[in-house]
Amino acid sequence: MPAAPARHRDDGQGAASTAPRRRSATRGGDMASGTGHGGTDLGRRIAEQRGRAGLSRAEAAQRAGMSAEYLSYLETSATPNPSRGALARLAAALGAPPAALTGAGLDQPPGQHEPAGQPVLQALSEAECRDYLGAGGVGRFLFVDARGPVALPVNYRMHGDDIVFRTGGDSSLAAAATGQRRVSFDVDHLDDALGEGWSVLVSGTASQVTDPAELDQVRALGIAPWAGGGGRETYIRVVPSQITGRRIRITG
Repeated sequence: MPAAPARHRDDGQGAASTAPRRRSATRGGDMASGTGHGGTDLGRRIAEQRGRAGLSRAEAAQRAGMSAEYLSYLETSATPNPSRGALARLAAALGAPPAALTGAGLDQPPGQHEPAGQPVLQALSEAECRDYLGAGGVGRFLFVDARGPVALPVNYRMHGDDIVFRTGGDSSLAAAATGQRRVSFDVDHLDDALGEGWSVLVSGTASQVTDPAELDQVRALGIAPWAGGGGRETYIRVVPSQITGRRIRITG
């Protein structure tokens, strides 16, 4: 009788196994539906989030407590079947919610779940706001053009106290950063399952980075443009004049 096909398994201790096993309804599968990930784009999503985090496969695997071989399997297999624990650890290592890896609920707006307790709104100090900003990631650049108020997502990093992102020289974002225009910048996060989250709003001025020495510094930050890559070599700096934030906690 031919041997059963080998399957990868995450043992929770950083090791990957190719020993055969039965499919378990409680260990593997989609975090939302409990079904496997066959035919999904789980691998692409993991690789994309890893790239955004600026981590090699070995670095991401180490942070997630799994082997690089197992992470390679998750990224390249057409039918990956990770455990819920493996997905949760990997999402935490990449600084992304598990749903960003599985794609669960991404076609729905946030706020679809009822919170388990009473939401309480708390004001953030400026220091707390800067801590949230300091991680970098995805934010929204807010400005006014002929259409009226506009908010566009960008990948950003901090350069000292300033927010920096990358765009095309002929984009509406570049046009909004001429003449030290007044703008805003928003960063937020919502844990839809818990009903908790935070939001930071920066008000300030925007300008294009043109000094050659400073351009070298911001290029070294490794900021990826939100869309596309070639030709998007204009760097925008937002200098904050006011930073405010709020946090929602669930009590009871």
